[in-house]
Amino acid sequence: MPPTPPRKSVPKDRFPTFFSTLKTQTYHDPSTRGHGSHTIRTIAWNPTGHLIATGSADRTLRIWNPEKPQVKNSTELRGHNGAIERVAWNPIKEAELASVSSDGTCRFWDVRSKTCIATVQLGGEGLTLGWANDGSLALAGRKDDTLIPIYVNFDSPPVAGTPLPQSLQTNQTLFNPVGAPTTLLLTTGDGSVKICPWPPPAPTAGTMNGGSSHSTNPTAPPSRSSTPAPPTASSLQTLHTLHAHTSACVSLALSPTSRYLAIGGSDALISLYDTHDWICRRTLSSLSGSVKSVSFSWDGSYVIGGSDEGTGIDIAHAETGETVARIETSAPAPCVSWHPNGKYWIAYSGDSGGLRIVGAAGGG
Repeated sequence: MPPTPPRKSVPKDRFPTFFSTLKTQTYHDPSTRGHGSHTIRTIAWNPTGHLIATGSADRTLRIWNPEKPQVKNSTELRGHNGAIERVAWNPIKEAELASVSSDGTCRFWDVRSKTCIATVQLGGEGLTLGWANDGSLALAGRKDDTLIPIYVNFDSPPVAGTPLPQSLQTNQTLFNPVGAPTTLLLTTGDGSVKICPWPPPAPTAGTMNGGSSHSTNPTAPPSRSSTPAPPTASSLQTLHTLHAHTSACVSLALSPTSRYLAIGGSDALISLYDTHDWICRRTLSSLSGSVKSVSFSWDGSYVIGGSDEGTGIDIAHAETGETVARIETSAPAPCVSWHPNGKYWIAYSGDSGGLRIVGAAGGG
């Protein structure tokens, strides 16, 4: 399905009036497995914005058509035996989804055939997930702060590379396509974001476990005929460190224009960094608790954050930091996500009833 041609951006002075006309649609999932168990932990739009995935604490993984809110028009993907911690779509395949779970697996799905096409064992409970921009790699993270690169080939099943243990709490990873080579951004528990080259350089002689002089890339896909190389003591190098927050960094989002990096912290702040010089240009302080998710509008003009404390979602203008609109909610909304392709729709979790999408019911 070809992408929808982007509409013109709505300027800051007109945005409040425009956004107030958008109507909210609720998507109720009846498959709740017990009282209070259907907490949505992750949401993600596919690259075209024609589908949206939700993953919940009760193992429910569902694909919704935002224009058809009835559950009969959705698809439930079954296979995980634990909470769905993160879902992410292949950036170059609109129907390929990956999901990580506390059951210790990363699963790959073809949503058209409603089937799991591959399962990769992570060796521990899954927590984070991100795709490289060319769709060739999915990077899963475990709750013990170990990263697992998963190589995705067109002609063979996904295969896990050597684990990359991190010395600090790692809540989210993000590949940055700006510049060369590609870099990997990692949030850390000490309030910083590490910018690392990807792929990591191969270790030199003497750096392998046991002092082996054999040189190999710790993140290269393992050969089907050989044993994967053991991880190195220092698996990722740091090009630059952003000292963004006074407590743990929790969430990351890069604007579609690649101009700004939004960093959400457990200190209830969102910092906006200019990617040209990595200087913090402004800080948003309207949230009440830890910033569990951050998201930019399709044109990069507006930014939002989701928290598991307080109510309401404030929409800020990225260039000025001004709050231009607000979504009133009856409960905290930890998961928030703008539509990726030409619409100022906002999907969020938290309110009773499940997923809600501002704009999907009309207006604008």
